[in-house]
Amino acid sequence: MPVSRKTRSADISAAAIPAETLEHAFPKLHLPLQPPYPPAEAKSVKELPHESGWLYEPKWDGFRCLAFRNRENIVLQSKAGQPLGRYFPEIIAALRALRARKFVLDGEIVIRSGAGLDFDALLQRIHPAASRIQRLSQETPATYMVFDLLVDAKEKSLVSQPLSARRMALQEFASQYLSGRTSEKLAHTKTVPAKLVSKKTTRGNSNDATPRILLSPASSDFAAAEKWMSEGAAHGWDGVVAKRLNCEYTSGERTSMVKIKRIRTADCVVGGFRWARKGGEVGSLLLGLYNNRGQLDHIGFSSAFTREDRKKLKPILKPLIIKDAGAGGFTGKAPGGHSRWTRDERDTEWVPLKPKLVGEFQYDHFSGNRFRHGTKFLRWRPEKKPDQCTVDQVTHYKSKAKITPPAQKE
Repeated sequence: MPVSRKTRSADISAAAIPAETLEHAFPKLHLPLQPPYPPAEAKSVKELPHESGWLYEPKWDGFRCLAFRNRENIVLQSKAGQPLGRYFPEIIAALRALRARKFVLDGEIVIRSGAGLDFDALLQRIHPAASRIQRLSQETPATYMVFDLLVDAKEKSLVSQPLSARRMALQEFASQYLSGRTSEKLAHTKTVPAKLVSKKTTRGNSNDATPRILLSPASSDFAAAEKWMSEGAAHGWDGVVAKRLNCEYTSGERTSMVKIKRIRTADCVVGGFRWARKGGEVGSLLLGLYNNRGQLDHIGFSSAFTREDRKKLKPILKPLIIKDAGAGGFTGKAPGGHSRWTRDERDTEWVPLKPKLVGEFQYDHFSGNRFRHGTKFLRWRPEKKPDQCTVDQVTHYKSKAKITPPAQKE
């Protein structure tokens, strides 16, 4: 079961932009896989799977990223299919320094701070000013934690091979090309099988004392996974990912791996807001998730903001306000109506927004198709598209049907 812990919210203004802001065309690469390529995704479950046949990995608190290299052309792609390269020049430089000239990797971009991770510093990178990005890349450099190999250095696609074979291939790739190692602080001999993760220092081209590219630890030992769940917070891990060793790389699907979070969070679309009863500031955000019919349902709210944050929310939300009340952001179940919490008519009034802004919110309980209490804002997720915010995050249903929300009109 997820273990509750206190969490710190990011700066309310950090990367408060729609996912479409990051979208740009990708170059054509002469590789078996072309960006944008949908990464395999994990289904959220409540408990670690205990039976044999699973490989456990830490769940990193960062940006999911596929890294493509075709000689001097290097592309970083987000989970939502957006290019990330301009925001992480130090990762581009580290990948270019590798002796492998062609490959496709799957991993997570993180920024390490002490023993843990700093997601707020990661959000600060999503900024239009190249000079600021360059400065931050030196002050708070990112690290790319690699956990899968999709195309090897010989330009061979591995996506049809089972994870057991891909992990062995990744191990060999790491031993030949990566400039660092599986960090001693992250993966101990007792918890990482020698057949899956090397423990020796590997060769590379960089003299950086802190390598920018590292092999993410993994283990087939259930006891190790339990330890990561209970003690991983010290490393910045927000849970564990379990992957089926006999499964091929299931691009764009949630059928081969599951995730178990230490705290309950959901990525939600902000479909509207309510004004505060006094002061003319934003009172609460109205949250939505897409149902299996492609409709955006209102599922709860978030109102635990400081006075200063409420002031910052207004300019963030104002450009997304929909003036035509009949074209509200919620296309399924909408807010409104009286309840036991309604004090007067003002409590049912809300302002619709274009469903473009995605945030991560912490919650304690979901039932009856809604969060039973108010949620806590954690951070914005500009690297995730609104249509990726589906109800299966919180209901854990087993449907394999693809959910494709309709295109939103401007």
